Amino acid sequence: MRVLSLFLTALLMGQSAVAAPSLVVLVRHAEKASGADPGLTAAGKRRAEALAEALAHAGIRYILSSDAQRTRATAAPLAERLGLQVEAVGFGPGGLAAHRQQLLARVQALEGGVLVVGHSNTVTELAAALGVPKPLPPCETRFGLAWVVLPQTETPPRLLSLRYGEPDPIHEPNAIGEPNVDKTCQ
Repeated sequence: MRVLSLFLTALLMGQSAVAAPSLVVLVRHAEKASGADPGLTAAGKRRAEALAEALAHAGIRYILSSDAQRTRATAAPLAERLGLQVEAVGFGPGGLAAHRQQLLARVQALEGGVLVVGHSNTVTELAAALGVPKPLPPCETRFGLAWVVLPQTETPPRLLSLRYGEPDPIHEPNAIGEPNVDKTCQ
């Protein structure tokens, strides 16, 4: 985890001082329980703690999430560690498109490092809105994927896909021993 933090800190050192995010970290919420607005499972709570450890020294200055309990719970350990508030951005009547636009506007108005905790579809939509060409959505069984978008380094922005926490079940072999990898998601 410390290696990820040091890597992100080194990347930040090369960024310009223009009023815009220097990096945007996009993650899907951690493993969720069942129900209408579920919280996190025990594995999800461990993953949220792993995220806090991974990003503790990455220069995160703002944390955004959807208003779902699972996204706020995923962001909470890092927010507590850094003394930050989690800013929840709701879906509202405009649905996914309006939510993406609200998140994009908020992210672009911020300076420094920004963490956005969303859902499998919202992190993909936001990555695309930030200029990342054709990002594959996270698989439904993948929770330990962090996308680091470097918006000011080049056009299109650079995207780094990093892993944190315990391995996801997607890497376990299927019934005949082959890797269980879905090529339509990551």
